[in-house]
Amino acid sequence: MTFEDAILIRDTPEALFALTQDYGRRLAWDPFLRSAELMGGATAAGPGVRAWCVAHNGLGMETEYVSFNPPTVAAVKMTRGPWFIGGFAGSWRFLPEADGRTRVVFRYSVRGRPAWLGALLNPILVRVFGREVRRRLQGLRDFAERDSRNRDE
Repeated sequence: MTFEDAILIRDTPEALFALTQDYGRRLAWDPFLRSAELMGGATAAGPGVRAWCVAHNGLGMETEYVSFNPPTVAAVKMTRGPWFIGGFAGSWRFLPEADGRTRVVFRYSVRGRPAWLGALLNPILVRVFGREVRRRLQGLRDFAERDSRNRDE
């Protein structure tokens, strides 16, 4: 099942893309995560780079970047995760608006497993992930707009 949410943020696509892909700053704005780190000795996100993220509930997921085009899009797919998630992919897009703000769009696709349980599990996963996506976008907006004001002073 695929779903997305978006928010307008008073900052540039360049600044927002850089902030969201900086694992050293990730926990400063992302309320969903309690840890986030790049794997395999990587020092920056990019195509083929893997990341390990642990949600505030303790569940972890390894993802791999499949698209990385600053400052417009970053996309990942799950390579390892909780037993009940059969597939996961996500993209973050950063679209400039005419008024100087940026529309940030988080789009996710998630599928439960086992397949026979999917009809019951998929709507629950979408509801849970959807709630968390809204919280993440709000956290990003609040942090970025504070950070932007501090940069301007």
